[in-house]
Amino acid sequence: MFGLGTIINTLAVVVGGLIGLLFKKGISERYEKTLMSACGVATIFIGVTGTLQGMLTVVDGKVETQGTMLLIFSLVIGGLVGEMINIEKELKENAYPGRGIIIGKSADGTKAVTAYFIMGRSENSRNRVFVEEGQGIRTQAFDPSKLVDPSLIIYAPVRVLGNNTMGTNGDQTDTVYEGLEKGLTFEQSLRSRQFEPDEPNCTPRISGLLHIAEGEFHYAMSILKSNNGNPKSNNRYTYTYENPIAGEGRFIHTYMHDGNPLPSFEGEPKWISIPDDMNAFTDALWNSLNEENKVSLFVRYIDIATGEYETKIINKNQ
Repeated sequence: MFGLGTIINTLAVVVGGLIGLLFKKGISERYEKTLMSACGVATIFIGVTGTLQGMLTVVDGKVETQGTMLLIFSLVIGGLVGEMINIEKELKENAYPGRGIIIGKSADGTKAVTAYFIMGRSENSRNRVFVEEGQGIRTQAFDPSKLVDPSLIIYAPVRVLGNNTMGTNGDQTDTVYEGLEKGLTFEQSLRSRQFEPDEPNCTPRISGLLHIAEGEFHYAMSILKSNNGNPKSNNRYTYTYENPIAGEGRFIHTYMHDGNPLPSFEGEPKWISIPDDMNAFTDALWNSLNEENKVSLFVRYIDIATGEYETKIINKNQ
C-alpha cells in the first residue's frame, strides 16, 4: 500500500508540472536553465540517498553493499539518454527554431553528413526555394513578383572549396569561402561579421564547416549572437569536433522558440544521432518541421574515403 509520503510527493510533482506549464513562457531561457540545473542536482541527491538506503545494509555489525553495478549502469545510461536529444521530437515540439544546421557522421562511420533548413513567418520569407548552384545551393524567390526585400533571405547557404564544405544561414557563406581562399581559418574568416541587422530579433549568424582530407573528417560550428538581445554587444562562439564518433552529430539553430522578439539560440550545439539511411533521415527532418513555417531542406551525405556525395533537396513551394 502506498504511504502518505508517496501520495504527497506524487501530488506535488503533478501540481508543480502544471505550474511550470502555465508560467514557462514568462521565464527567460537563462533562468529556466538555472532552475532546471538546480532541480537536476536536487533530483540526483534524492535519488542517490534513496538508492544508498537500499544498497547499504548492516549484517552482524558490518556494513554490506548490494546493487552497486546496477547503480553505476543506471547513472551511465541515464546520462547518455538525457544528453542526446531526439531530433524529431526536438523539431516537432518547436514551431519555430528558425534556420538550422546539422553536421555529423553516419552510423557506419563512412559518411560526413550535413543538413540545413529554413523556415519563415512572413510571406517574403516563405516565398523561397533551394536550387543547386555548382557544388552548393542557393536560395531564390519562388515567385519573383512577390519578392519584397532580398537582403537576409537570398544567399548561398552551401558552398564547396576543395575539401571544405561550408554551410551558413546567410551571406557569411561567401565570407568563409573567401577567407579560406586567403588562408584564414574558419574562425578568423568570421571575425569580420556579427549577428544580422534585424533588430529587435538580432538573428544569430550560424555557420558550419566540414573538412575531409586523407580519409579523415573534422568539423566546426559557429554562432555570432547579440548579448542577450542587446545589439551593442556581439558574442562569438566556435565549436570544433575532431574525429567525430560514428552515429553522432550536432544541431544548432537560430531561435530557441517562437516569440516577439525571437529569442536567440543558447548553449552548445545539441548532440543528436545520425543514421546511415539518407532518405529516412531527410524524411524524418522534413516531416518533423512545423508544417506552416517550414520552407526548404537540404541534406548531403559525403563519402569520407572518396569525397563523392549525394544530395537531397525538399522545397515546400512546388
